[in-house]
Amino acid sequence: QVQLVESGGGLVQPGGSLRLSCAASGNIFSIHAMGWYRQAPGKQRELVALFFTGGSINYVDSVKGRFTISRDNAKNTVYLQMNNLKPEDTAVYFCNALIRVGVQSSENNYWGQGTQVTVSS
Repeated sequence: QVQLVESGGGLVQPGGSLRLSCAASGNIFSIHAMGWYRQAPGKQRELVALFFTGGSINYVDSVKGRFTISRDNAKNTVYLQMNNLKPEDTAVYFCNALIRVGVQSSENNYWGQGTQVTVSS
């Protein structure tokens, strides 16, 4: 089994910062990518940032220049530094990882439980 455990959400004023963390544990053979999605009330889940093991990174346009994703491969952990937060960033943020659990297994998609980020004055 693979688990993703998130931390770091909370309430922050507009213009403030938060840092999310997500650690993967369990039967992990390799990780192809780790990243973050978010889902606001009444909206579809959307990609925020994704960090591929090969080094490439994708950001949704609305967070470019404000959010930074990073990884600690030794710890199977991904971080999301969020600066200059705006009310429209309010959402539940979900950690996501593409993981192989064995040499002959395919990559499977895993999700964390979600952490609430609220940006409000």
